[in-house]
Amino acid sequence: MSMDRNQLRLAATLVTATALCAWSAGCGEGSNTNSAAHTHASGDHDHDHDHDHDHAHEKEMAEEGHGATVELGEQKAGEFNVKASRDGDVKAGAELPVDIWVTGGPKVAAVRCWVGVESGEGSMKAKAELEKDNWHTHGEAPSPMPEGSKLWVEIEAEGGAKTLVSFDLKM
Repeated sequence: MSMDRNQLRLAATLVTATALCAWSAGCGEGSNTNSAAHTHASGDHDHDHDHDHDHAHEKEMAEEGHGATVELGEQKAGEFNVKASRDGDVKAGAELPVDIWVTGGPKVAAVRCWVGVESGEGSMKAKAELEKDNWHTHGEAPSPMPEGSKLWVEIEAEGGAKTLVSFDLKM
């Protein structure tokens, strides 16, 4: 049985996605993957919002071989405040660990990320898992990477409304 180019591409994507899911399953050790997604008001916890990054998380990422953390910025997207970082270098066809912090707005049901163009064409979307106070995933940069590629973050609120925001990859 022969496969056409699209069938081969789909098969390769499925194999890659399955391997990526299996490999990244251990990334959030100690996190409760069954916990409900949540957002919070700015006054109901005791950490400093002016602090740009989490040293403990950076150490974890370095120990897991992800590379140095690069802060991608923070911006308003609809009713949400969204902050993003990546770990390690951005390389075409390679895995890219990403962390997203979402505050404000309605309760978050899902966060998805991809590297590339807004439409997601040629990119693989990765669904993030809620860790302690951030969403984490291991996406994959497309190969070849389109000119002007960005990190795209899609936030899905309960009820299905979606908000899209992008961040410069700072390569």
